[in-house]
Amino acid sequence: MALSNRVSTQELIGAVVVVVGIILLLDTTGVAETGSLLNYVPSLFVLLGLYALVTSGFRNLFGPLLVIVLAGAWQIAALDLVPEADLASFWPALIVLFGISLLLGRMRTKAEEVSEQSVDGIAVFGGRNQRVTSSRFTGADLTALFGGYELDLRDAEVADRPARISAIAMFGGVDIIVPRGWNVRLDVLPIFGGVEDERPRREEDHEEIDLILTGFVAFGGISVND
Repeated sequence: MALSNRVSTQELIGAVVVVVGIILLLDTTGVAETGSLLNYVPSLFVLLGLYALVTSGFRNLFGPLLVIVLAGAWQIAALDLVPEADLASFWPALIVLFGISLLLGRMRTKAEEVSEQSVDGIAVFGGRNQRVTSSRFTGADLTALFGGYELDLRDAEVADRPARISAIAMFGGVDIIVPRGWNVRLDVLPIFGGVEDERPRREEDHEEIDLILTGFVAFGGISVND
């Protein structure tokens, strides 16, 4: 999905975090009573799960559905619509979701092929695997929350170097596979996590930068491989 004609996943998540932070700040500083608004915070996670489900093309089901179910139950409990004891009796539905995810995962063994110039994706409580085939690749926004994201660029070509990737990994990992000869510059902030270019060094490496990788990782990892 192109980044140029719509709000990226990272921008959307950032806006949600800002809104929640403002609501909390108004409440803690006594400027306004926002306790009633906080009761609807779980709905934001439901929307996040739906967004992840749609943007993955319904290929990654278990993670987003897990977020939707748990956040939906949290929202129902927060509004006192159903007693918590009654909600707890539906926990076997999570096992059903997991089984369905395994069955569909066996049916989808190939990586998702992407031909767009730019990639915008999120992996939530699950994995996502994409292979870029564009001859004019410009960059990507990748977000992994309690999951893993793999982006294969070995079949991609960069028309205007350098391409730029912004990656966020929180309690998860992002693995970027690049062509063997690419020169990659890492500018990622690690917070209780790791960032590493795992490729062996070669004498024929060129000075021109093919890819700039930015972002941050918290309690997870971001790696570059070939």
